[in-house]
Amino acid sequence: MNNVIHPGWTVNSTSINSIVQASVALGGDADAMLLAAGIDPDSLLDPESRHPFSAMLALYKQASQLSADVGIYVGRIEYISRMNMLLYACSVCETLREYLNLMPSILRFAGDIGETRIRRDGEYLCLDWLPLWKGSRALRYPADAVLTTAMGILGSLCVQPIPLLRAQFSYAEPAEKRLLHSVFGDNLQFGAEESRLYFDRACLDYPLIQLDSDWGRAVRASTRHLFDSADSDPVLRSLRATLMGMLPAGGVTIDRTAAAQNISRRTLQRRLAERGTQFAQVLQGLRAELALQYLADERLSITDIALLLGYADHGSFSSAFKSWYGRSPRDYRH
Repeated sequence: MNNVIHPGWTVNSTSINSIVQASVALGGDADAMLLAAGIDPDSLLDPESRHPFSAMLALYKQASQLSADVGIYVGRIEYISRMNMLLYACSVCETLREYLNLMPSILRFAGDIGETRIRRDGEYLCLDWLPLWKGSRALRYPADAVLTTAMGILGSLCVQPIPLLRAQFSYAEPAEKRLLHSVFGDNLQFGAEESRLYFDRACLDYPLIQLDSDWGRAVRASTRHLFDSADSDPVLRSLRATLMGMLPAGGVTIDRTAAAQNISRRTLQRRLAERGTQFAQVLQGLRAELALQYLADERLSITDIALLLGYADHGSFSSAFKSWYGRSPRDYRH
């Protein structure tokens, strides 16, 4: 956690647009607010463009004058805005435990805002909000936005409802708490060291709702050829399935992949060598195939696709895609 705002910190257009949409719903003048924050409205048309973290804070401060609850509004919008990418990741998971292990952090979703961390604490499952800038701890709207988004996600993924046992916030207790109670229940604590949500640890094994719509079938069909071909090698088929489940979390290495398959690195290397290939070739081949499938769905932004494929940002993904297909993912899509 940093005491000062780093001048290089940025956020993506989706994060800015969520604040704008909430502000308009609360009666704000979007153009005037963006101008005051130093943000070009035209730049928001590109979901991949980046904006200074300080500009986002300036916009938030204006929005908070419209309503102290603005972070809750933003969190609800963020939840829906991220849903397409979340459902893609959900399509390869069966339980909440698998899903939480898979999902990228807020930092990779939105930009240089902070991290969410899932951890066990005795009988509890805790979701911690860890802002990059220490000054965010005293501000209500960032914590409200992140934790409201988390509540939306966790409240909709599983067949069984996931009750929130307690919510604590690092900011001071506000005078009006009606919306906070409607989102987070009655057990609220303020002035805590960190903003945090507490759930029953048993929910880790709750089954996820399985997609059963035309959209869900399309997701599964788009990748079935990677794993279900009758004449494909079982070792390679198993490896590709393992990799697809690991990609969105990032940091895929041969050691982590071998561990996920309960074999040693040397065993995995030997099996691949027997088939005339290497780990890097299988990984890049899978990414290249999935990239085309994901680009065919206009609901996914290029940043969403980059995260689903395990890249840190859309720039890294764009460079890789150009090396595979000779043009950028944006040019390919259009």
